[in-house]
Amino acid sequence: MYHPNWSASDWQLLLIFYAICLGSLIICTFANRYLPQVDIICATWTALSIVVILVALSVKADVGRHSAAYALGHYDKSLSGWGGFTFFIGLLPPAYCFSAIGMISSMAEECENPAIKVPQAISLCVPVGGFAGLFFILPICFTLPPLGDILSAPSSQAIPYIFHRVMGSPGGGLGLTFLVLMITLFCSISITVAASRATWAFARDRAIPLSRIWSRVNEHLGVPVWSLVLVTVVQMLLGLINLGSSSAFQAFVSVGVIALAAAYAIPITISLLHGRQEVSRARFNCGPLFGFVVNIISVCWILFELVLFSMPSARPVTAVSMNYASVVFAGFMAISGVWYAIYARISYKGPPESDGL
Repeated sequence: MYHPNWSASDWQLLLIFYAICLGSLIICTFANRYLPQVDIICATWTALSIVVILVALSVKADVGRHSAAYALGHYDKSLSGWGGFTFFIGLLPPAYCFSAIGMISSMAEECENPAIKVPQAISLCVPVGGFAGLFFILPICFTLPPLGDILSAPSSQAIPYIFHRVMGSPGGGLGLTFLVLMITLFCSISITVAASRATWAFARDRAIPLSRIWSRVNEHLGVPVWSLVLVTVVQMLLGLINLGSSSAFQAFVSVGVIALAAAYAIPITISLLHGRQEVSRARFNCGPLFGFVVNIISVCWILFELVLFSMPSARPVTAVSMNYASVVFAGFMAISGVWYAIYARISYKGPPESDGL
């Protein structure tokens, strides 16, 4: 913001990324007992940041204010080349916000009364996150600079550019961006914890290679240290891809949404094929009719989502702008299929007794 002609090089971005990864690893490993307090600080910081951004943008509005009709109903479909289909292409960012709420289930063994608390946490993520998100996005929509300028923002960073323009000064823009960056750091900690617990759960069931290593829990720290290390190393290796090709890196980043969606579709489909017998005994099951309808809608939406989010964001499509997420997804599915065929279907004996019904 203070040096508009400067742009971070790939290796500088990589070092910043590594610092965040290693910082999250250290906190998740040695400060595990304080993570509930970290979550409280994160929630408080997020709420305060939303209020500050709401007030600051609404009051300053250096590039002007839009009418409610524009902010809530303006729909420019000329910039992406997709025409009326632009609306569906634009569903990716909001879908990304709610794509990983199912990973809360991997924390079930670390909370009290998980049969009640985990479903409540998963279900509350959507209304709470959606309601809070409105207070963040609405002031941006009402004070938005021209869309063409946003698309040409330095380093393709839309939010910092919007904050800078709307606040009318680099200092104001940096102040609001700092609030968002801190939330990002908190999210990095939460994501690392959830991913490590999911990795540990898969390793405990011997579903991934070298599972005996990743399933170890450090008795002194009370955390699966090796799962945390594996998650961090994989992230850092993925960061190296950006040095060679930003398109390839974006493919690995973008595949997260469709991979998680496919992972959710598999147990839902299996449950439907079994007549929802297993979930019928759960505390929250939506009933035999409504639950069945919800599951059918979920599977149909996920199938549509897999195709939709594999499309490029703009047309005409070039080798650089192409969305290669589908290629990465197919690769992951092939690797998983081979692993299941040669090892998992033979070695997997079911969940531990503590997980059984």
